[in-house]
Amino acid sequence: MMTKDQLAVELKRIATAQISDITRAVKEGQKSIALNEVRDMAQRLNLLADAFSPRSAAPDPSVSAAAVLAQACPAAAGRAEESAAA
Repeated sequence: MMTKDQLAVELKRIATAQISDITRAVKEGQKSIALNEVRDMAQRLNLLADAFSPRSAAPDPSVSAAAVLAQACPAAAGRAEESAAA
């Protein structure tokens, strides 16, 4: 499980990367790309939130929390696997 500090770092990483892409697209006048980047950021944040949500109804047993985390934030998933192995 990620610590609060690890989660904060991952949230900042997602936001920083996506905001950079959004800013670039807006400056280049590519509104549809900017909107796609906003949607992508929302999806990543929602996946991350779902991975930590205590109110999740009935989790799909075939999908592990690590798989959801890996999809939402690949860098954090790698660190979580390394911590579990240690």
